[in-house]
Amino acid sequence: MSAPGLPPGSIQSIDHLVLTVADPEAAAAFYARVLGMQVERFGAGRLALRFGRQKINLQSLGQEQRNHATRGSGDLCLITDLAPEQTMAHLQAAGVPIAEGPVQKTGAMGPITSVYFTDPDGNLIEISRYD
Repeated sequence: MSAPGLPPGSIQSIDHLVLTVADPEAAAAFYARVLGMQVERFGAGRLALRFGRQKINLQSLGQEQRNHATRGSGDLCLITDLAPEQTMAHLQAAGVPIAEGPVQKTGAMGPITSVYFTDPDGNLIEISRYD
C-alpha cells in the first residue's frame, strides 16, 4: 500500500525547469536570440532563462548529482500569443530549422497549434498557441 499523496490542488504551478547543455553560455545566448528570454545569473555563476513568471535553469553535464540528466533529453512546450505562421517565420529568419508544424496537439487547457524545433543541444522545443 502506498502512502497518500499531497491533497488535490496542492501543486499550483511550475516554477522552473532545468536543461542540461554542453555550454550554458552558448545555450543562454541561443534562447535569448531566438526566443527573447532574459538571461540572468544566480548562485555560484549559474545561468537561467527568465520568461513570464517562470525560468529555465541551465546546467552542464554532471553539474547536478541528484539527477540523471543527459544533454538533449529535454522536451518543453512554451505558450505564445503569436500565430503559428509568425512563429515559423521568426524561427526561419533566425536560421532555426523547423522539425514539425504547424500541427494540432492538446495542451494543459485544451487544443493548441504547435511548431517544433530543437535547440543546439538537441532538446525538443514546442512553441504553441491555444486555439
